[in-house]
Amino acid sequence: MTLALVAGRGDLPALVAAGAQTPPLVCGYEGVPLSGLEAELTFRLETLGTLLLELGNRGITQVCFAGALERPALDPSKLDAETAPLVPLFMEALKSGDDGALRVLLELFEKTGFEVIGAHEIAPDLLAQGGVFGSYWPDAQMRKDAAVAAAHILEMSPQDKGQACVAANGHIVAMEDARGTDAMLGDVNDANGGILFKGPKAGQTRKIDLPTVGPETLQAASDAGLRGVIVDAGDVIVLHPSECKTLADSLGLVFWARTGE
Repeated sequence: MTLALVAGRGDLPALVAAGAQTPPLVCGYEGVPLSGLEAELTFRLETLGTLLLELGNRGITQVCFAGALERPALDPSKLDAETAPLVPLFMEALKSGDDGALRVLLELFEKTGFEVIGAHEIAPDLLAQGGVFGSYWPDAQMRKDAAVAAAHILEMSPQDKGQACVAANGHIVAMEDARGTDAMLGDVNDANGGILFKGPKAGQTRKIDLPTVGPETLQAASDAGLRGVIVDAGDVIVLHPSECKTLADSLGLVFWARTGE
């Protein structure tokens, strides 16, 4: 066993584990329930240094991060001796936006000698394949809204806010923040039949935190009164695509992975 899977919430970790050639060593964050997996090692921010040592002792050479984790708070009383020297790095990361914090984490593992690989490198079928999922096709307005939304995410990339927004009639209605996509959609009151768009920020690493959609995303978009969910093919992970296709049809929702944009 040479691969460790640092697993968070949601279905993605189990799907990645299923796509691995050999079962990975599953590492779970303390207090975060896993779906379809059991953690062999658990850790918290204050014991990350010990985790790095343990991974090395077990012959781990590659690490993959999959699943959602809220940005943790640092509790000095729980620091162990191996992690204490990393506190300045942690404090800088916790002041950064989501992408900044992830980059610090990525660099920490790489500097320790591990190769960090993306979930899509283990399970490439998870990446959105170009085309329409289901029976409903995007109209001209939805295509325009998708272009507006994609441009907005790129424009907002330096602020490190999020990977999703809602657009309607050529205007941005809502933008994802640290609370996540579901919270943003919960705040949408009158989207005028707009669309949810998800895509990566400019310069975003593909090793950690690629945008992800799944059946729950489609349901939340429909509940918010949207007419479609649009993603960039090859840049967004789709969980349970067959289920998404069936659900999109039952909701009368467009689900489109656009290409060549």
